[in-house]
Amino acid sequence: MTDYLNRWLDSFASMGAEPLQAAIAEAASHGRSLETVLAEDGRFTEEQVLSKLSALLGIEYRQELRGRDVPAEFKERVPAMFARRHGMVGVGKTNGVMTMATCSPLNVYAIEDVEKRLGMPVQLILAPRSEVAGAIDSAYEDRMDVVDEIVEELDDAGMESLAHQLSATDDLLDVVNKPPVIRLVNSILFRALKMRASDIHVHPYENKLQIRYRIDGVLYDIFSPARSVQPLITSRIKVMAGMDIAERRMPQDGRCSVRIGDREVDLRVSIVPTSYGERVVLRLLDKTTGVYDLDQLGMDSHLHADILSLINMSHGIFFVTGPTGSGKTTTLYACLNRINSAEKNVLTVEDPIEYQLTGISQIQVAAKKGLTFATTLRHVVRQDPDVVMVGEVRDLETARLAIQASLTGHLVFSTLHTNDAPGAVARLLDLGIEPYLASSSLLAVLAQRLVRRICPSCREPYDPDPRVIEQLDVGNLIGPGAQLWRGVGCDECLNTGYHGRMGIYELLMVDDEVRAQIQRHDSAAMMKASAVARGMKTLRMDGAVKAVAGETTLDEVLRVTQRDVF
Repeated sequence: MTDYLNRWLDSFASMGAEPLQAAIAEAASHGRSLETVLAEDGRFTEEQVLSKLSALLGIEYRQELRGRDVPAEFKERVPAMFARRHGMVGVGKTNGVMTMATCSPLNVYAIEDVEKRLGMPVQLILAPRSEVAGAIDSAYEDRMDVVDEIVEELDDAGMESLAHQLSATDDLLDVVNKPPVIRLVNSILFRALKMRASDIHVHPYENKLQIRYRIDGVLYDIFSPARSVQPLITSRIKVMAGMDIAERRMPQDGRCSVRIGDREVDLRVSIVPTSYGERVVLRLLDKTTGVYDLDQLGMDSHLHADILSLINMSHGIFFVTGPTGSGKTTTLYACLNRINSAEKNVLTVEDPIEYQLTGISQIQVAAKKGLTFATTLRHVVRQDPDVVMVGEVRDLETARLAIQASLTGHLVFSTLHTNDAPGAVARLLDLGIEPYLASSSLLAVLAQRLVRRICPSCREPYDPDPRVIEQLDVGNLIGPGAQLWRGVGCDECLNTGYHGRMGIYELLMVDDEVRAQIQRHDSAAMMKASAVARGMKTLRMDGAVKAVAGETTLDEVLRVTQRDVF
């Protein structure tokens, strides 16, 4: 091996002695492979480095590992964390010899370690790091979905040592030699991520324990393990989230992060005591999804243009309204993401901070420490901001401070909990905001809901039921004999007919007419009727248009909207 290594290093002589020695020193001091350091140097691609290794060591080089199954012995005896750290994965077994793909063939100690773990010799092939990592993730994912088997292994002895088992940031895929309760919770989390769930509910009943996932806004019963494992699951989640494992009579909140391969997921945990035990809800925030762009939210071209004009205003206040889970924060993040933070000072006050935004200062509210929306906003306006986002206006003090900030040269974004856009104006007045302040500061109000998208893999046309169109009261938007679309259900959409979500919107632009109505204390219904007459689309109208376009269904629009009354 030494002779091969020297010949291989000679082939990189074009780098010069000093850079090559620096690469060797970097690899040695940080415990990294020399080939990885050389590939990151920038003078050679990973393919060039591995090709040279292939020629000098006489090892086959494959650019792809598709269609190769990882043998069961490798998955059972080599932990996922070890395989990923050293870039090694078994891809076949012949006559008692394990064929192993690697991107680090010079890591002889790790190769020998694998041979000892497997109890058999190893034959190497070379492959890019991305291919090896993908094969590792796929292999260990297959081992996660074994809930029933894990539950059978659980016993009361697991409770005593639970608090000392595993740190909260361990990889969900690394289940080799882990206690059953840890593998069970990891499996529950992994299955939720695989099914695109946003929340996990662990709900104890008198005679059973129900695990439920919220997928695309709808709760589904997934499986029901034995009632006896409920304390074990709850205690394990408490350990992960840094909660008090002995406290069972008071509500608790916590948070932690977990990994699944290269993905990092934040968990927000809420536990409340019920008559049949502690009820647990976990919110999953996948950091790899990032922040949506305005173009991805399902806005039509006119609404998109109006929003772009609003976020380029120099001052004023823009509200996004809707119930919890309607995507308000996602819309505001998309707006902030479009603002040039290099030219403008952008600050946010949030509870909680869901995603980190590049170039924007984000402040986490901490009510227990006295850091409320109102107190934080007082200090934020002294930070010379151009744009301020207030996570939510909940009381008169916060509303007044936000409006005062908008009147003193700042562009302010915030959210309210109201059913429609005109209702936000009535809500501000009910809080105690003077009409002249509301009319002079308010730029627009955007109401929104989330509807499920029709699955593109199983969508089919159908003739709608006239009674559904009549119930929607949008017959003018759906002509006679119109052909709509629906999903019939397939493996891609978990047999729901839907895959993913999009927004439906109602934008009330505050013009002279609306300002006059605010001054006259007109009702929300009167404002809505007047705005619709001037061209505003209501939530139901926007939903009906998207149903006709084949993006969602009439049933979805009916599910998330109410009849327009004006």
